[in-house]
Amino acid sequence: MTPFAFQTAGRVRFGRGVASQAVPEARARGDRVLIVHGRSTARAAPVLAGLKGAILLPCPAEPTLDMLDEALPVARAAGVEVVLGIGGGAVLDLAKALAALVPAPGQAMRYLEVVGEGQALDAAPLPFIAVPTTAGTGAEVTRNAVIGVPGHRRKVSLRDDRMLADLALVDPALADGTPRAVTLASGLDAVTQVIEPYLSCRANPVTDALCAAMIPRGFAALRRLMETEDAAARDDMALVSLTGGMALTNAGLGAVHGLAGVIGGVTGAAHGAICGALLPHVLSLNETVCRTLGQDTHRFEQIRTWIGGGYAEMADWAHGAGLPCLSDLGVTPDNVPEIARAASMSSSMKGNPAPLSPPQLETVLRSALGGQGHSAGGLPACGGRTSA
Repeated sequence: MTPFAFQTAGRVRFGRGVASQAVPEARARGDRVLIVHGRSTARAAPVLAGLKGAILLPCPAEPTLDMLDEALPVARAAGVEVVLGIGGGAVLDLAKALAALVPAPGQAMRYLEVVGEGQALDAAPLPFIAVPTTAGTGAEVTRNAVIGVPGHRRKVSLRDDRMLADLALVDPALADGTPRAVTLASGLDAVTQVIEPYLSCRANPVTDALCAAMIPRGFAALRRLMETEDAAARDDMALVSLTGGMALTNAGLGAVHGLAGVIGGVTGAAHGAICGALLPHVLSLNETVCRTLGQDTHRFEQIRTWIGGGYAEMADWAHGAGLPCLSDLGVTPDNVPEIARAASMSSSMKGNPAPLSPPQLETVLRSALGGQGHSAGGLPACGGRTSA
């Protein structure tokens, strides 16, 4: 057996009501607490009430380099000792980045991959507690923070093994009542993040076991939530999201996320919606290429069984539930070549089960754009019909 390693947060607590532990856990780690929260404080209200005097930082959108550079001197001047992030993946990424960079000298660009210097952290991060309120990114158990750099039209990572949270409190109740569109986009991101590690060329027996259990569970729960609010389905999606974060940290991702990171930087569209729009098209092309190369495609066959149909049926269901096509998210035919070239060099592509050239990535993008037509894998283009 090929040697492998497995990393995750220092501790993970899962279940309804565990968010109540955030207050005593934060207090145990320091007196000066920075709380990063979303646009609204509604879901964070109990934590805010229990940590009066904490420094509050809203994260109303996906984090950018400017947001990070503005927050860092404030946090450093306040002598922050512990960072608590309570919100969606964007909130957790900003909180994670601040925990990493408050003790480090200099500007954030010094440590960013691709567009920055990519230097390793000069000091250990501050204690970090992650409390997700959506089921999507699994950011509570990943070792990177995704930061938008508008000047370069890219989203890139700040990454270090020490950025794993000291404690992840995964309370599915915090996602109850999430709007349907957000549930769909974030849920498709969560499902993508158990599919891509399962197909990754860096998969290992532990990530395989986690993903194989969660792929069918995630699709079933997401389909249920598109029909009605359901606490058990929310629990399942929170578990799928958590598992996806663990899996991608240890097995990597693939072309969906390689493309999505670039598209997000170019268009500013929501990450989960981009992943959902790309997923069936990338799966179709990957399976075709793997078969052409003589690789075992059994795992693709498993996925089609687990999702209850083929890739075209998956796409039809998602778009029927309200998922936009890439053209609705700001991708145009003119910027397809630029996106494909940049994505081919992204770190996520290292886990893809087969090498894909920029022209092949262009095929995926054009298939997912919208309108009629077919991809190289035979999947109807976004907006096309799979049957009369």
